[in-house]
Amino acid sequence: MNDVLVRIENVSKSYGHQRVLFDINLSIYDGEFITLLGPSGCGKTTLLRILGGFEDIEEGNLFLRQTALNHIPPHKRAINTIFQSYALFPHMNVFDNVAFGLRMKGLPKEQIKDEVNRILSIVKLSSFISKMPKELSGGQQQRVAIARAIVNKPELLLLDEPLSALDYKLRKAMQIELKELQRSLGITFIFVTHDQEEALSMSDRIVVMNHGKIEQIGTPKEIYENPRNLFVADFIGQTNQFKATLLDQDDTMLHLELLQKKLMLKKPLPKQYAKELVLVVRPEDFRVERRLEDVPSKTYLEGKLHQIIYKGVTIDLVIETTQGELLNVSEFYNEDSDALSYQEGEILYLYWNEGWEVILEA
Repeated sequence: MNDVLVRIENVSKSYGHQRVLFDINLSIYDGEFITLLGPSGCGKTTLLRILGGFEDIEEGNLFLRQTALNHIPPHKRAINTIFQSYALFPHMNVFDNVAFGLRMKGLPKEQIKDEVNRILSIVKLSSFISKMPKELSGGQQQRVAIARAIVNKPELLLLDEPLSALDYKLRKAMQIELKELQRSLGITFIFVTHDQEEALSMSDRIVVMNHGKIEQIGTPKEIYENPRNLFVADFIGQTNQFKATLLDQDDTMLHLELLQKKLMLKKPLPKQYAKELVLVVRPEDFRVERRLEDVPSKTYLEGKLHQIIYKGVTIDLVIETTQGELLNVSEFYNEDSDALSYQEGEILYLYWNEGWEVILEA
């Protein structure tokens, strides 16, 4: 584990009588790509602005390595911020935009030229050095903003939803470029987004926030496969959720009642579960069968195919159970798959195996 770069200790923030951050504690490590993820109004942008020095801290402390940042203004922090709008100077070309911070420091012209050319080479914009911002695409403008930020060699780069204005294809390409750039530079990135897929694909760790509090911190795999509570489970990806009553449990099995049916499940964790539970199953974790052969009824759910959604790589099925619940199921599609031969109204059977489900207290 790398050294701790940023420590956020018991930080709270209010606007008037409205509290927007509640006692935030978080350590961020050198060279880490960490994402603040959550719905609109959860406090993630406020926390980012506090790190950048654009918002005051009412309670708590903020440290960059061993230096307390509480009363240090933005321009004196070794931190740069990239905003949604990129905030490029429209009257300056690419070179002058990137060189601006170095000129403000009073560096010699030759040193500025060498540093700007080096950074533009890293972000693959050397051939655009004389272009004006209006002549650049959204992705190119973003790379100029990144170059302008990193040319000053910050210890920490803050990114406030910088991909939100890009179209889907460019957004996907920029996700890969940003992650590769972060790795090559070794600079710690703190990235704010409300896009779950973006967070899962780019981050070393994700901080899931809701109503000004941290709900869970973990790797993308931990967040997706082991959500701490129902908010995280529901916010990250798609889920099927079943309210269940625990009838009995032993060392290896759970006996549940859900959807007016008694089911047996292998215990995902060796613990004692509460009486009232929520069973969370991801769409891709169901297995669909057309027929049953000597299978105990307590190991499957039965339903009628309500809708087929073709997505190219996957086939999404909406299945209505005999109890009237709509379940979402996702299957990878390939030439050998018979998924496209399913017929709406067809009876199908759904299974799941050990480790495929998450059980949370209701």
